[in-house]
Amino acid sequence: MHLQPSLRQRELIGLGRRLARERFAPRADRHDRDASFPFDDYADLRTEGLLGLCVPERYGGLGADYETYCLVAEQLAQGNASTALTFNMHCLTMLMMGPIADNMTMLPAVRERHEKLRAVKFHEVVEEGAFYGQPHSEPVEQGETDTKLGVGGRRFGTTAQKIDGGYVVNGRKFFVSLAGCAPYYATPAIRLGDEPWIERTLYLKIPKDAPGVSFPGDWDPMGMRATVSRDMVLENVFVPDDAEVLPAGLFGAMYNAFPHLFLSFSATFLGVMQAAYDDALAYLTGRMPGAPVPHTEIAAKGPAVAEMLFAIESARAMYYRAISEAEVDAPVEAVQRARAAHVTVQRAVVAVTQEAIRICGGRGFLKRYPLERYARDARAAALMRPWTQEIAMQQAWETALGLDGQPGGAGGA
Repeated sequence: MHLQPSLRQRELIGLGRRLARERFAPRADRHDRDASFPFDDYADLRTEGLLGLCVPERYGGLGADYETYCLVAEQLAQGNASTALTFNMHCLTMLMMGPIADNMTMLPAVRERHEKLRAVKFHEVVEEGAFYGQPHSEPVEQGETDTKLGVGGRRFGTTAQKIDGGYVVNGRKFFVSLAGCAPYYATPAIRLGDEPWIERTLYLKIPKDAPGVSFPGDWDPMGMRATVSRDMVLENVFVPDDAEVLPAGLFGAMYNAFPHLFLSFSATFLGVMQAAYDDALAYLTGRMPGAPVPHTEIAAKGPAVAEMLFAIESARAMYYRAISEAEVDAPVEAVQRARAAHVTVQRAVVAVTQEAIRICGGRGFLKRYPLERYARDARAAALMRPWTQEIAMQQAWETALGLDGQPGGAGGA
């Protein structure tokens, strides 16, 4: 079992760590207070070539696979968790178009067409600095996909009517990170028709400025404030045939065949845990500006520091094992480990960030320090569909008991 990152992974991890510490972290408080999108962070990502992190090398990208992306995202989150979480949406789109699609079954003609379409999209990312949001969540709570999608379902209230030259799309998304900020949105929809539902699943590139696209509502959340995750409304939006991010039918199939997609969210929260731990140590040892020196109760805080370390390293070990096993049609035991890792991170990030405030005392509760921001951001971990803590846990015990896929269940992988 190989437990060390490769030389190339170490290089990219180092790049992510440098950006996070030198560029993202000093700006994070301002973006959090203003609930403003970190365009300056994205400018740095573009300058360093990281918008093409998960674009295959033959298209000019850095060629990171799923595992490598997760390792880099963990570092970025230590500077600004909102930046890392929104960057997740972009990188998942690149991975879905690229290496994950390469491992999905397609007819030769379909694969040839996908190759041509994605080459254009990858070029926009690498050469023009384009990036993508992923408006997956919808206020739709019933339908066939509730029981047929293996990781939570309820994603197909948005419809696409096929017409000559393209599609007319209608729907409403919510919690759309990068709302109005990304040039493009990789948008799931279901084509109107009588064929089996999975054949009608679409994944479409919708420009933010396309007629009929709007981002209504306010954005004033407790945490992850710089994600700017407002609603997205699509009213008779026309997109051409070449807007297909994935071939028709592949999105639904991929959603079921690669449930590890959504484990990628946890990389951000693993980074938040590490940042909280590091900053708590900096505070207690007087390395953080404004912290008392020496800290008069440091001996009493020692056991809590050790417990924080143990929680982080336990969660990291589980997470690294899980991302190393990510593949199309992974065996059930690997998917179960992914669920276990995901929920473990969700729990640990709340405990660690809260403990960081407690051991630093009253001043750790002040907004002049980043500890309270980490604690607020941590609360988002267990809420993100499709693998919320409740859904992931239900799927885990249903699978263990052989009940997955039965009516009323959350669905199995």
